[in-house]
Amino acid sequence: MSATHPDSVGSAGEVVLAAREVRKSFAIGERSLEVLHGADFELRASERLCLMGASGAGKSTFLHILGLLEEPTEGHVLLAGEDAWSLPASRRAALRNRHIGFVFQFYHLLPELDAVENVVLPGMIARDGPRFDRRSGRERAIDLLSRFGLAERLQHRPAQLSGGERQRVAIARALFLDPKVLIADEPTGNLDTQTGERVLDLLLDEQRRRNLALLLVTHDERISARCERTLVMEDGLIQADSAHPVPQ
Repeated sequence: MSATHPDSVGSAGEVVLAAREVRKSFAIGERSLEVLHGADFELRASERLCLMGASGAGKSTFLHILGLLEEPTEGHVLLAGEDAWSLPASRRAALRNRHIGFVFQFYHLLPELDAVENVVLPGMIARDGPRFDRRSGRERAIDLLSRFGLAERLQHRPAQLSGGERQRVAIARALFLDPKVLIADEPTGNLDTQTGERVLDLLLDEQRRRNLALLLVTHDERISARCERTLVMEDGLIQADSAHPVPQ
């Protein structure tokens, strides 16, 4: 299930990330608990898509499978024309590193690294592409952080930063390798309302400026209203798909 150009992630309107009949089960003692029951999904180039659902609906599991962090029990995830879960682990990791940026609710910054070091980390661990140049990488990280209002926080470690500052570092890290797909899991869920609004504005501005395909998971209908489409997950399936006016 591979396309002619497996490393291209698409022109406007083209499907860049998809799930086909994805199922996921977990063993609990002697029985099996099925969390996903054959979920289907498509994200198009430059699209801003929201995924909503109650706690326990399977959103986080589905997100981890789409992001190539957790293997499905059955089904396929297509990224850049590749059937990602059929690939060797090293090729799959390279595909994820090159094409997907992640923003998590709890930041997942390394506590022993400062802001710049956290941002350049994806470039340092990338095993494909040209050799990583530390000097140019640091310059790029500093430019990103400065544009995000963190010019005075470059050498600060996560414990020295506020929640909003940590999330801006996490967004800079997610964008460092210029992915075409950005996955954000409750990116404002750990922030107060005012800080969350500022972080969301930054995230959506970058999505628009870079023409990213954005999958944003949230419980907040106000955030959903700023996306072009909303999917609702219920009992391990995508149950509803609604379109919104194109947000400004």
